[in-house]
Amino acid sequence: MGTERALILLSMNLKANPPSLEISFAISNLHPRLKFSEETVARFFESIFPLYPNGPKGDLSLVFMERDVHNKLHGEFLNDYRPTDVITFPPDSEEGMAGEICVSVDQAMEESISRQISFVRELSLYLVHGWLHLVGFDDIEKVERQQMRIEEERSLTHVGNLDLWPDFVLAPNPS
Repeated sequence: MGTERALILLSMNLKANPPSLEISFAISNLHPRLKFSEETVARFFESIFPLYPNGPKGDLSLVFMERDVHNKLHGEFLNDYRPTDVITFPPDSEEGMAGEICVSVDQAMEESISRQISFVRELSLYLVHGWLHLVGFDDIEKVERQQMRIEEERSLTHVGNLDLWPDFVLAPNPS
């Protein structure tokens, strides 16, 4: 796990009718086995943004992490060191930040096997879940959690109908 991991910066102006969304991406892949093209992640988000036109503007940071690092972040910021799937840091309009979505790639891998769904769909669900937090959805109370699940499925169905899934692939474990 070296510090030379790639930081991929991708800037886009995405326009929804109306209003206009202006988002730039900073994508950090800190997981040694995860491979994807930033273009497919951008198209994935571009397809979702019009569903939530009042979303935050600015820099959206996406971070793909290994479980240990993700758990440490969870503990440091939320005082909970148990494994989780996604951590979302809120927008900061003064800093020009649309927010940050940190996902546990290892958690997605395990959940996809457990739930018998594709790894791509599970990891995409984490990105959608994080984005929904940034646009104002919550999942603490039962009713809010039910609404969050409805919106997750709405977004994933929309992406599926457009066939705009990110091209996430996990390389085999090194022997």
